[in-house]
Amino acid sequence: MLQTKKMLLLGSGELGKEVVIEAQRLGVETIAVDHYAHAPAMQVAHRNYVIDMLDRKQLRTIIEQEQPDLIVPEIEALATSELVKLEEEGYRVVPTARAVKLTMDREGIRRLASEKLGLQTAGYAFADTYDEFVQAVKEMGYPCVIKPLMSSSGKGQSVCREEKDIEHCWNVAMEGGRVRSGRVIIEEFIHFDSEITLLTVRSVNGTSFCAPIGHIQESGDYIESWQPHPMTEDQMKEAKHIAKTITDELGGYGLFGVELFLTKDKVYFSEVSPRPHDTGLVTLVTQNLSEFALHVRAILGYPVPEIELITPGASRPLKAGLELEQYRITGIEKALSVPSTQVRVFGKPVTKVGRRMAVALSTSGSVEEARKQAKRALDELGVVED
Repeated sequence: MLQTKKMLLLGSGELGKEVVIEAQRLGVETIAVDHYAHAPAMQVAHRNYVIDMLDRKQLRTIIEQEQPDLIVPEIEALATSELVKLEEEGYRVVPTARAVKLTMDREGIRRLASEKLGLQTAGYAFADTYDEFVQAVKEMGYPCVIKPLMSSSGKGQSVCREEKDIEHCWNVAMEGGRVRSGRVIIEEFIHFDSEITLLTVRSVNGTSFCAPIGHIQESGDYIESWQPHPMTEDQMKEAKHIAKTITDELGGYGLFGVELFLTKDKVYFSEVSPRPHDTGLVTLVTQNLSEFALHVRAILGYPVPEIELITPGASRPLKAGLELEQYRITGIEKALSVPSTQVRVFGKPVTKVGRRMAVALSTSGSVEEARKQAKRALDELGVVED
């Protein structure tokens, strides 16, 4: 029988599904865990479990039962303190338990980047109560960006543009947070020219970078991404410096999604995730190795050769507009009639308003044409009750 490593994935959405597929291509045994049944990665993993991901006892029970070689967190809402203890006991957390704990807490990573590493960031403040929040917003000035300390896919994020928005923004943050905490971050609004994700890989043969990925977000969640995004030589140099500085500090092997704001004369650090990034779905069609293949190679300790951008490309996620128990995705045939286009259906068991259900991926000789094709494909797709 083939003797192989065992990978336990904490979080089993569409990104985790691609990680599982890539791991299995290299002979890895995979276990998918999430807080709901029939999650995308569960559909392709060898085994799966449904637990409360914030319950440290349930998390420990599964890990002690499975004895994985690798614990791979793929979502923010986890009992991260328990992962720190498990790592101290000899389990391997990807990339490290400290990195997972820091990056899943906006306060921890922002203070690390700005106060310890001296990286350029937007101004920020924190608030635990509504009264503290009101005061912090007034001191920061309008507009400012409001986020819960922990959330996923932009949930709970809003822009406070004037005094009358304050209460609404607080309520959005409270409803969107992934943990039972009222603490929020208030950020200076950066008038940026563009925002990018610089996928950064730490492996046995050093640090590597993918071509920059441009993206557009609404309410903190991406609605389009493309690769490559044009940058000046100076911008690229500074972006790589920021990405290497923050990922060196976090340590471990794996792929990191480093989010940056670009202005005419500055590059600002925004956030970092120690795992594949949603905007990086575009790499499924643009690179010789997707972000998922790079992540798996790196965490297994295998070398990562030169990362090649084969073709410009773009992605457009399909989001549900209704909450449905039974649904189907329409228009796939028409979407696939768009040249050089693929559609990936995630297979989530139910829809929620704003939930990503599929993605259209297009390539072309130019980013501009790829973006047009991806939009044409997305316009053909829909989510309807079945």
